[in-house]
Formats: sequence, C-alpha cells, structure tokens
Amino acid sequence: MTDNRPRLEMQAWRESIVQAFMRVEDTVYAGLGTLLAAIALVLLVAVAVALVRAILGDALPDRAVELLDRILLILMIVELLYTVQVSFREHALVPEPFLIVGLIAAVRRLLVLTAEFARFLEKGNGAFQGAMLELGLLTVMIVALVGSLVILRRRPAPPPVGSTLSNPDVLTGIKQV
Repeated sequence: MTDNRPRLEMQAWRESIVQAFMRVEDTVYAGLGTLLAAIALVLLVAVAVALVRAILGDALPDRAVELLDRILLILMIVELLYTVQVSFREHALVPEPFLIVGLIAAVRRLLVLTAEFARFLEKGNGAFQGAMLELGLLTVMIVALVGSLVILRRRPAPPPVGSTLSNPDVLTGIKQV
C-alpha cells in the first residue's frame, strides 16, 4: 500500500491557500462595493440638487444634457456595483455587466456629442469632421456591444461551480492532478 499522507497534506495546504485568497478577494470586493455605493449616492444627491436648481432657475433646457450625462454616469456606477456583487456572490467574472457598462458609456458619449453638434459647426470643418468620425465609431461600438449581449444571452448557462457537470473528473473520466 502506498502512503497517501503527503498527498493529503499537500491538498490541505493548497485548500488553505485557496481559502485565504478567497477571503482577500471577498474583502476587496466588499471594499469596492462600499466605495462604488458611496460614490453613486453622493452623485445622486448632487444630481437631485442640480435638477432642483435648474428647475427653480428656469434653466432646465440649458442644463438637460449635463444632468442626463450625470444620471448616465450614476447608472454606470450602479452597473459596476452590480458586477462587483455578482463577482462577490459567485466568485466568477460574468461578461454581461461589463458589456452593459460599455454600452451605457457609449450611449452617454453619443448623447453628449449630439447635443454639442452646434458647437462643432461653429468651430469649423475639422472639429465637425472629428465629431462625425467619433459619432460613427460610437455607433459601430454600440452595435457591437448589443450584438455581443444578444449572443451571450442566447448561449446556455454554464453549470454551477461544484456541480458534477463542472467537474472535469466526471466529464472525462480521467482524474485531474
């Protein structure tokens, strides 16, 4: 009979290292989530104050683009917070929230760019051409991000971590070392 103690000790040592890394990862995710939540709440209050001031000062039409820009920034931060929460809960990186953050960022820039079109016309032909090029690239990026989201939503969900379907030993019949 062979002695399995060294192998069991090695496995226990590796498991303790994995557990330590998972605790560090959880701590970092909790810190990031707290910071993102605080930033989102502070920005939300600032946008609410700016909206009230714009309404009371009868400047809402002039400030609408700026307010929308800030609201979309808050939405991006909330989506990042959701990504952190999913990563914390599942200990896995899920691509969809990142694509949604990219989509919101592209739409945000697209809205700001189109709202400032008159300014680009006043600056001259070069500024207007640059804005049109950026608008075209943003459009392509938005279509690519939406296409990626559609493709990811149509794929089958991966098996949960720890299930027999995610265990390579069960799938292949070969013990992984």
